[in-house]
Amino acid sequence: MTPDDPLLKILACPIDKGPLTLLVPDDVLYNPRLHRRYPILDDIPQLLPSSGEQVTETEHEAILRRLPPDARPPDEPR
Repeated sequence: MTPDDPLLKILACPIDKGPLTLLVPDDVLYNPRLHRRYPILDDIPQLLPSSGEQVTETEHEAILRRLPPDARPPDEPR
């Protein structure tokens, strides 16, 4: 999966139904609102709630520094 993949526009978090962000080169989809990441295995996003993994606050802050400002949740510093 690449950042310009049209599939990214329609994929949503299975928990809050909000958009997900592709983290390259980690090959995971990330929900910054819930601090959850979902793996992509063999180019197939694993979007079951049980497939998601909660990230720590430290990991979340590191991920946010990698994201463009428009991909961050509204309550996070830009």
